[in-house]
Amino acid sequence: MTLIKSISGIRGTIGGVQGEGLTPPDIVKFTSAFAYTIKKGTGKKRPLIVTGRDARISGAMVLSLVNNSLSAMGCDIITLGIASTPTVELAVQGEGADGGIIVTASHNPAEWNALKLLGSNGEFISAEEGEEVVALADGGNYLYSGVYDIGDIKKRDDYNRIHIDLIAQLPLVNIKAIQSAGFTVALDCINSAGALILPDLLKRLGVERVVGVNMEADGRFSHNPEPVPVNLGEIANLVKESGTDVGFVVDPDVDRLAIVSEDGSFFNEEYTLVACADYVLSHTPGNTVSNMSSSRALRDITRIYGGEWFSSAVGEVNVVREMKRRNAVIGGEGNGGIIYPPLHYGRDALLGIALFLSNLALSGKSCSELRRGYPEYVISKKRVDLKHPDDAIVALEEVERVFEKQITDRRDGIMIENKEGWVQVRKSNTESIIRIYSEASDAEKAEKLASDILKIVKKEK
Repeated sequence: MTLIKSISGIRGTIGGVQGEGLTPPDIVKFTSAFAYTIKKGTGKKRPLIVTGRDARISGAMVLSLVNNSLSAMGCDIITLGIASTPTVELAVQGEGADGGIIVTASHNPAEWNALKLLGSNGEFISAEEGEEVVALADGGNYLYSGVYDIGDIKKRDDYNRIHIDLIAQLPLVNIKAIQSAGFTVALDCINSAGALILPDLLKRLGVERVVGVNMEADGRFSHNPEPVPVNLGEIANLVKESGTDVGFVVDPDVDRLAIVSEDGSFFNEEYTLVACADYVLSHTPGNTVSNMSSSRALRDITRIYGGEWFSSAVGEVNVVREMKRRNAVIGGEGNGGIIYPPLHYGRDALLGIALFLSNLALSGKSCSELRRGYPEYVISKKRVDLKHPDDAIVALEEVERVFEKQITDRRDGIMIENKEGWVQVRKSNTESIIRIYSEASDAEKAEKLASDILKIVKKEK
């Protein structure tokens, strides 16, 4: 059993012993502590909180505990039920709410779930605010409301439409061009929230034909839900067999987007952001931001349009902070997360689809042709499972000892850059693993950069 407290929220496996997994008492105490910090910060007796969840099997149970805990703390609740993470974020803004909780473990397997905590701006709370919630939860120093002050719980089912409307109204979303292109699209919604909103989005954008797999929002993931090539054989085959122009794959909470080209090849999740940024920058030149683990192809594209690229530590909250600091016109993460400020400061796969289709339609190219037009880099992504959290500390210390003179950045784990490329080793915010990402101009160089670090982490000679 695992329980992780990080900038990505309170995340753990369902069941087990309290404090060692995401058990009902853990859900109640962290939710209650979050409600207390909202009440204290706003000074309101009855703050308003928006909630929602992805479709995973444990979601209904966890969301019920969340909603009732918030009510017991004297908060009023608007709950969206099964909804994407970006939809909940927009609902917090739209309702003028004081915060939000999204019940989702994002790309983690079915046995995981999590509480993602939002502030009144619809953005993830900061690391410092998260630490306050964790400390308060561990101390238990919060006061539940009396019977006459229990909060109300109301259901809303119109925010999928509102989300789609907001995207369709963006000046750079070119519905006319998409309609004229006559696209056919394949979807893999991993049996989660995307199945309830992506078909309606594509219809609104004017997509002619949509085919899909894993389109029942029952939470029974047919494959590992992380949208990376090793998990996407089914959608790649569907694209080729159905003759569609493009395939889109999302994770369970629809904040990450992967793309499959018309020939069944993988566009590469790192290039989701590159393609969307290319389109945005061609209309509104400016700066961009991505996390340190993302492809430098975004840097190259940004410079073509006269802007500057900046990096941040991994984690949406870190990317957003840097985007605001640099006045970035677009940003995100190389895992397929697109952040576009004119809509909101949150990763949004729906937005990514709309921007990508606009780019594809106006380019007059096939998906694979569009991909070949971008700077070519190869990323190697490796992971090492941790038997104990302290193992990460030991491993990073050893990497630092060996590569001390070559380290260029310590903002997030260890970053090493040289003429061949870069490699980053860091402890994951969402899983009990060490991630080793490297990038170079070809696969052999990228693999060597990562393998040199992997041997040290695994203590191989």
